[in-house]
Amino acid sequence: MQIDREIYVRQLPLFGEAGQESLQKARVLVAGVGGLGSVIAIYLAAAGVGTLRMVDNDVVETSNFNRQILHWHRDLGRPKTASAMEKISALNPQGRVEEISGMIDEAGIDEMIRDCDLIVDAVDNFPTRYILNRAALRKGIPFVHGAVRGFFGQATTVIPGKGPCLRCVFPSGPPPETPPIFGATCGVIGSLEAVEAIKLLTGKGETLTGRLFLWDGLTATADTLSVERNPACPDCGGPTG
Repeated sequence: MQIDREIYVRQLPLFGEAGQESLQKARVLVAGVGGLGSVIAIYLAAAGVGTLRMVDNDVVETSNFNRQILHWHRDLGRPKTASAMEKISALNPQGRVEEISGMIDEAGIDEMIRDCDLIVDAVDNFPTRYILNRAALRKGIPFVHGAVRGFFGQATTVIPGKGPCLRCVFPSGPPPETPPIFGATCGVIGSLEAVEAIKLLTGKGETLTGRLFLWDGLTATADTLSVERNPACPDCGGPTG
């Protein structure tokens, strides 16, 4: 399929035709289509990513509307993947949207990421993130992590064989909770994850590999911390490839 230059005229100077073609050919797993996943999917589709495979096992609830901008009141009770697929397909009719309404678990993750070029984390718990992290390491594909809580957010990028994995940075996740969530924080971190994904797909810029981005919305400040690989990490331990 040829590039629609009219749609992408404002970003072609950034990526060039070769970069835009890379986006068009790319297949990305978006793990979760809630607050973060809504933002990630919208911006990846708008940028021209050819295939988005979206995974979620929840249905749309009223409490989602303060942050999950792909889901509207008419979608109450619908699977989130079906609701998201409808809007993303309308936003980018030239793209392909694949929906998987189900749990992310060890038994099914390898099939979920089959043929994908990268994984973007939009889930809400660390046990599932560790499953995604291990799958990315096994398959040798990049994994973009993001998480939010209230006015605060974080992001990093895992490239297997280069720098730390998610388990190196967070050896154990926080206790389970139902955290407060502010929609605009999802916008900040979800947008950053989309930028990381697009840089990986086009070969542009420097990713957050080996760095942890921390956002404080209350003070409108951001920090970036250097993070190192743990040779004893249970997920990626051993010689660096």
